[in-house]
Amino acid sequence: MTALPGHRAGLAAIADPTRVVFVALAVVILAGWGLVALDGGQFLTLENIVGVQQRSAALGIVAVGQTLAILAGSLDLSVAYLISLTSLVAAEIMAGQDAGIVPAVAAVAGVSVLVGLVNGLVITKLRVHAFIATLGVALIIKGVVDHLYDGPAGRVPESFQHLGYDRIGPVPVSAMLWAVVALIAWFLLSRTRYGYRVYAVGGDPEVARLSGVRTDRVVIVTHVLCSLCAGIAGLLLASRLGAGAPTVGTDGGYDLESIAAVVLGGTALAGGRGGVAGTVGGVLLLAVLDSVFNQLEVNSFFKDVVRGVVIVAAVAVYARRTGMLGRRRA
Repeated sequence: MTALPGHRAGLAAIADPTRVVFVALAVVILAGWGLVALDGGQFLTLENIVGVQQRSAALGIVAVGQTLAILAGSLDLSVAYLISLTSLVAAEIMAGQDAGIVPAVAAVAGVSVLVGLVNGLVITKLRVHAFIATLGVALIIKGVVDHLYDGPAGRVPESFQHLGYDRIGPVPVSAMLWAVVALIAWFLLSRTRYGYRVYAVGGDPEVARLSGVRTDRVVIVTHVLCSLCAGIAGLLLASRLGAGAPTVGTDGGYDLESIAAVVLGGTALAGGRGGVAGTVGGVLLLAVLDSVFNQLEVNSFFKDVVRGVVIVAAVAVYARRTGMLGRRRA
């Protein structure tokens, strides 16, 4: 039996991953508020809200770049090590001097573009799977960082540290930076030919190629943008630490965490379906969960278990509802 148009629209709305993740975010906020209140604390305070925004900014920026890569049918496992490398490059070039800020930002952009180009070229020209290609590049970066650095290096001037700690009203500057990066990515995906090509390549690269899309170029550009997002996150973390750190990216788990946020936001790992708005919701969901766990002083093992369950459950819900929608349309 064919579904009525109204039924189809209702089912599509229910299956919309962006709506689902923000509904889940609202539920987690309410549940967290109740649990913290029962424990004798306060959850919805200005300090906690600002803290959630600050903690989620770096992950959010990386996750936006990861969204672009995954939408194109790829992914990037080198972002965590690239964050560490760019934080060190920035801090050493700045050397505590305001005059070094612009050269440091330029150097970080150059390093990020280079890593993105290598990732994209290995994937498209050597036909290496994105998982293996970016993992290999990640290990190369790790080797370079381990060889050159034993610990924190360089120094970030106080003026640049405002990026990591200042706020305008209740909104941190770092959260504004994340918002700008997300808006740029949204514009690219929804208002430009590049965005159309990303979805086309992620949906079916062979059909996209036969339609005249230069699929290799799309994948390469996507990886360059993903690496640039990782470089921006490296600058942000350097501003918070006041120096570069060889483990700041890996300690934060920004490679797998960013993929988890993208998946929570409803972007399909196979590519071609999803968007930046869902990723923003996924990042905020993870940040709010962490805030609740910290206030309740939950041990790290239980944190990881709950986060894993949430991610698996989200993917299962999206897959089931997408399947239901496909059967109704048939």
